[in-house]
Amino acid sequence: MGGARTLVAGVDSSTQSTKVVVCDAYTGEVLREGRAPHPDGTEVDPGAWWAAYQQASAGLLDGVAAIGVAGQQQGMVCLDEDGEVLRPAILWNDTRSARAAVDLTDEFGGPKAWADAVGLVPVASFTVTKLRWFARAEPELADRTATVLLPHDWLTHRLRADSGEPTTDRGEASGTGYWSPAAGAYRHDLVRLAFGRDVALPRVAGPAEVVGETASGALLSAGTGDTMGGALGVGLRPGDVLVSLGTSGCVSGLSDVPTADASGLVAGYADATGRFLPLVCTLNAARVLVAVADLLGRSLTELDDLALSARPGAGGLTLLPYLDGERTPDLPDARGLLAGLTRANASAANLARAAVEGMLGGIADALHALRARDVPVDRVLLIGGAARSRAVRAVAPALFGAPVSVPRPAEYVALGAARQAAWALSGDAEPPPWPVEAEEVTAAGTPGVYERYVDVRQRALPLLT
Repeated sequence: MGGARTLVAGVDSSTQSTKVVVCDAYTGEVLREGRAPHPDGTEVDPGAWWAAYQQASAGLLDGVAAIGVAGQQQGMVCLDEDGEVLRPAILWNDTRSARAAVDLTDEFGGPKAWADAVGLVPVASFTVTKLRWFARAEPELADRTATVLLPHDWLTHRLRADSGEPTTDRGEASGTGYWSPAAGAYRHDLVRLAFGRDVALPRVAGPAEVVGETASGALLSAGTGDTMGGALGVGLRPGDVLVSLGTSGCVSGLSDVPTADASGLVAGYADATGRFLPLVCTLNAARVLVAVADLLGRSLTELDDLALSARPGAGGLTLLPYLDGERTPDLPDARGLLAGLTRANASAANLARAAVEGMLGGIADALHALRARDVPVDRVLLIGGAARSRAVRAVAPALFGAPVSVPRPAEYVALGAARQAAWALSGDAEPPPWPVEAEEVTAAGTPGVYERYVDVRQRALPLLT
């Protein structure tokens, strides 16, 4: 295509850092990139996100026609009547509202009532529980709160040059615990239940809506949550499931209908395109491999070599990978368990193989939770740090029971935000069809490994609870 390029930017404001990519609006080619760190902790002054954005985007945005922001979900940003931040934002990984989650679940009629209302069962990460904690623990500040935003809402509003009302999108709103994906509306009764009164909430913009302009004249798209941004970045299609193997494991599928799971295993999110994004999280993913590598005194590359040198099934060794408790299945106080150990199979290679198979067994549990809610699993897209493991790639298709593709490493959350910006700029009915390079991987396992994993888990439940 001749002539000057049309440029769009995507911002990933995650827990740990801000990443900015500048892309060709038509092809998705990444032309410029920047990043800057965030402070550590479970509460952060939102001003740190703005500073990181300015640092990460410095010198990158010349000629950019549109910008989208994808941010860490479920954090609580409280503003006073003048729009000033009242206290540091409480992030998704802050657990002080765990008791509030239990109380709210009971007060509204139990898990099924919540799942039916908003597609979620309260846990400490969801914003609705943070509202309850805030109202009870810091009542004077709570009384001064006029508006509650989420991190991407706040950053998008900070980028807005005019004084328009704050906005969010349906993907981000679906993680609050007070917006219904099925109804497409806020549940103000749940806000009142949690906070004791009504509070202003951001308007939920449409998926391809332009919600404002920056001071430089770039259009602002609605933005979204990081999970939804990642799905948009890899081009998730109906039948695809995205498996992200980072510190924890996130498994999300695309659906045309909302999901309500009273067990709480499947979070019934909305996506950034008008569809739905049911999601399951496991607490133990890449760090299982790191822990076993450390135990064996090997590097992760050496762990790969060891695992691939062992026969599928690890000689009968099975690792339940609940090193930090587990969320899927719901075993918060569980610990890891190694079963089937004999003198014959007690080798470093078998333990390495068991670590890979056990970690992926936990992800297979998450895939089965999605299947149980009628979410199709026709193809798995594997991303995240552990997706680079040769052993993980070799074992995953057999345990998952589905074809597996590994997209090339990229900043997919930021790319999703940029793709949304290009969509808003174009005004088209669908996002631009940006290509994603991916490697198809083939199975190198034997039938029965996952079945043995499930059998060990079931028989070990009395020890795990």
